[in-house]
Amino acid sequence: MEKFSGDGQRPITIELLKEKPLPKHIAIIMDGNGRWAKKRGLPRTIGHRYGVESLKKIIESFVDLGIGYLTVYAFSTENWKRPEDEVDALMDLVVEFIDKELDYLDSKGIKVNPIGYIERITGLTYEKIMTAKERTKDNTVLTLNVALNYGGRQEIVRSVKAICQNVLSGETTIDEIDEEFFANTLYTGGQPDPDLLIRPSGEMRVSNFLLWQIAYSEFWITNILWPDFKQEHLWQAIYDYQNRQRRFGGLKS
Repeated sequence: MEKFSGDGQRPITIELLKEKPLPKHIAIIMDGNGRWAKKRGLPRTIGHRYGVESLKKIIESFVDLGIGYLTVYAFSTENWKRPEDEVDALMDLVVEFIDKELDYLDSKGIKVNPIGYIERITGLTYEKIMTAKERTKDNTVLTLNVALNYGGRQEIVRSVKAICQNVLSGETTIDEIDEEFFANTLYTGGQPDPDLLIRPSGEMRVSNFLLWQIAYSEFWITNILWPDFKQEHLWQAIYDYQNRQRRFGGLKS
């Protein structure tokens, strides 16, 4: 699918995007499933189901582009406040997605890496998550971080506690703790920080997502609801990212 770029001259294609450095890591807040369903007079759970279909297509685009890391916000620590039937439906969708897509993910070299307080997720959902993680742990084409029962503040507190324990046990000294040390204690330890954060649905907030990791991420926000988010929107986000100048606090060169 082609879409004309901001300059109106050349369609955005994989070839065009590969002319400039691609982001190494993209994070996506998959927002707007419920509103998408409500606009159509459908249950919110149907919106989540269509949201899963969007995720599958975006994963395929990442493989085609050769981008190594994708982090998606699937279920936050705050989402437990939603109605029980919606939470149950979301957990069932995780199981269904793994059952249907694990062979594909593994065959494409995709590593499924759940991040968050996964231990609170119980039963069949937890078993399927761990099965997917174990089966794909050695894959290297794309690391798919799936944030489940994830909260950015919770992640930081977890890391602080772990570091404190290491200091108390003598494994770590205070002087060893710097930004790199701390980053490696996070769920995404050893990975590059997201270059680009995409948020569908038009909301202007980060919603407790990757609070440490997105310190210098470029933001791309669209009013498109997640179930309607397609390859062309991903390509446009990447194209726009490539045409920004990232200064990381410095001056324009």
